[in-house]
Amino acid sequence: MKKFFIKIKDWFIRHKPSKRRLIQVYTALLYNCNIKGFFGSGANVIYRGNTKYACVPGLNCYSCPGAVGACPLGALQNALSASNYTAPYYILGILALFGLMLGRTICGFLCPVGLGQELLYKIKTPKLKKNRVTRVLSYFKYVILVVLVVILTLVISLSTGVATPAFCKYICPAGTFGGGVGLLSNPENSGFFAMLSGLFTWKFALLVVFIVLSIFIFRFFCRFICPLGAIYGFFNRFALLGVKLDKTKCTDCGLCVNHCKMDIKHVGDHECIECGECISVCPTQAISWKGSKIFLHPNAIEAEEKAPALSSLLEAGTTLNTNSQPVPVAPVESAVSVEEEVQPAVVDTAVQEPVEELKTASKPIVSDTVAKIKKRNKWLEISAWALALAFLVFAFVYYNFLAPVQSYIIYNEGDRCPDFTIQTYEGETTDKFTLTENRDKVVILNFWYTTCGPCVEELPHFNTFQENYKEEALVVAIHRNSGEDVQSFLYETGWDTYSITFAQDALVLEQGTAPLYESLGGKGAWPMTVVVDKSGRITTVRHGKMPYDELEKAYLKALNG
Repeated sequence: MKKFFIKIKDWFIRHKPSKRRLIQVYTALLYNCNIKGFFGSGANVIYRGNTKYACVPGLNCYSCPGAVGACPLGALQNALSASNYTAPYYILGILALFGLMLGRTICGFLCPVGLGQELLYKIKTPKLKKNRVTRVLSYFKYVILVVLVVILTLVISLSTGVATPAFCKYICPAGTFGGGVGLLSNPENSGFFAMLSGLFTWKFALLVVFIVLSIFIFRFFCRFICPLGAIYGFFNRFALLGVKLDKTKCTDCGLCVNHCKMDIKHVGDHECIECGECISVCPTQAISWKGSKIFLHPNAIEAEEKAPALSSLLEAGTTLNTNSQPVPVAPVESAVSVEEEVQPAVVDTAVQEPVEELKTASKPIVSDTVAKIKKRNKWLEISAWALALAFLVFAFVYYNFLAPVQSYIIYNEGDRCPDFTIQTYEGETTDKFTLTENRDKVVILNFWYTTCGPCVEELPHFNTFQENYKEEALVVAIHRNSGEDVQSFLYETGWDTYSITFAQDALVLEQGTAPLYESLGGKGAWPMTVVVDKSGRITTVRHGKMPYDELEKAYLKALNG
C-alpha cells in the first residue's frame, strides 16, 4: 500500500503544472469568469457591464457568454470601421501599452487561445516539427493583419456604411468557439439557430481545421494566422518583460533555437512568445528574464549572481590581493624521480593563510546570502499567488452574484405586448410612436443598428413589404440606441425617404426602465423581429434575418389570428 501511494505522489510530481501553465489557466478563468452567462437567458446571456469597455491583453471574444472584457483585436477593427480614415487613437494606445510592457509575453502567458492550442498539442500523435517551410509560413499572419484586419475592414465599412470587422467575421476561431458554440450550447438560446447561415458553416469548418492542425503542429493558429500576435511581435525588442540574451556569454551553440517550437531565428525575436523554456537549456546561462530588477531589489540580484561565482573562484584555488586581482597558487609537482631527494614544498604563508581563511569564511557567507534570497523570493511568490487567487475569487463572486442583472419581465410569443412610446426619426424633425394608437394595424417591430451587417441587408425588403401592405401593416425599424449618427446614417443612405418608420429604443412605459428590445426577448444579438397583431398579442419573435417570404407568413399569421 505504501508503494502505491509513493507511485501516486511521484506521478503528481512528474505531471504538476508549471508556473506558466498556472498563469495561463488563471488568465483564461479571469477573462471568462461570468459563468452565469452560459446558463442565463434574455439580456443576461452576454455581460454588458462597464468592464466590457476595457480590453484584455489576449485574444478573447467579446460575445462569449463568460467574457467580462473586450478583445483588443475586435476593438481595433470596430474602431477602424467607425474611423472614417481617422486614426483610432484609443485602441492603438491600448495595444501600444500592452506591447511595450509585455510584448509577446502575452502570447506565452496571457492568451486563452494559446493555452487551448498547447493542451491540444499534448495529445499523443506524430508531430510536424518546424522547418524552413513553417518559418516562411509564419509571415502569413502579417499578411492577414494588413489585408483582413486593416484594408478589408476599412474598404467594406467605408463602401457599405456598415462596420465590418473582417477578421472577426470571416476567420476568428475564438469568436466561433466562444460567441458561437458558447451561446448555442445553452438551450435558452435555441432561437439563435435561426440566425445561422453559410458564414457560420464556413467559420465552424475553419474552427475544426484549426483544432485538428493544432494537435499535430505546435500553436498552429498563433504561428501562422493570429494578427494580434503579429502586432505584439513588433514590440518584442522593446518590451519591459520577456527573455533577453547576453551576447557576451552566448557561444552560438543553437540549443535554444532547436529547443524552441516556435519559428524563431534567435531568442527574443518577433516570433518568440517569451515562454522562457529556452533558459533551462542554455549551457552558459546566457538567457535570462528582462525586467527582473523591477520585481527584485538590485542588490539581491547581484548577490544571487555573484555568490556562486565567488564560491567557484575559491574552489579553483585563487585568492584576492589588495588590488582585488586573482593570484594563482603555484602548483605542486605530483611525482618526482626516485633518485631525487624529496624536498618539502615551500609555501608562502603570506599567501596561503588568506586563501584558507577566505575558503573557510566565504562558504557560510555565500550559503547564507543565497538562502536569504531564496526565502525572500519564496515568500514573495506565495504572497503574489495569494493576492491573485483572492482577486480571482472576488471576480467570480462579483460577476456571478453581485453584478447588476436585468430582472424585468420578458414577454414571449402569445403574451400581450406592453404598451410603449418610442421616439421616431422623420426627416429633420422627430415624433413619437405609441403602440396603442396603432391598434388598427399589424405592427412589425424590427430591431437593428447601423453597424450590423445583417440588419442593414434586410431593411430594403422590409420597406418593400411596407409599401405592399401599407393598409394593414406598419413596420417600425427600432435602432438599439439613440444618437446623431443614426440620423446622419439615414440621410446618407437615403433611408429617410423609406416608407417604414425609423425609431430609437426607449423605455417601456409599463415597466419604467426596461428597454423594449430586452423586454421582448432580445438576447444581445441583432436583428430581431417581433410581430404584434391588432389585439396587441405577440404572434412571432424571430432572431436573426427574416426573409421576405417568412415576413409575409408572419404577417398573415397575425392578421388571421
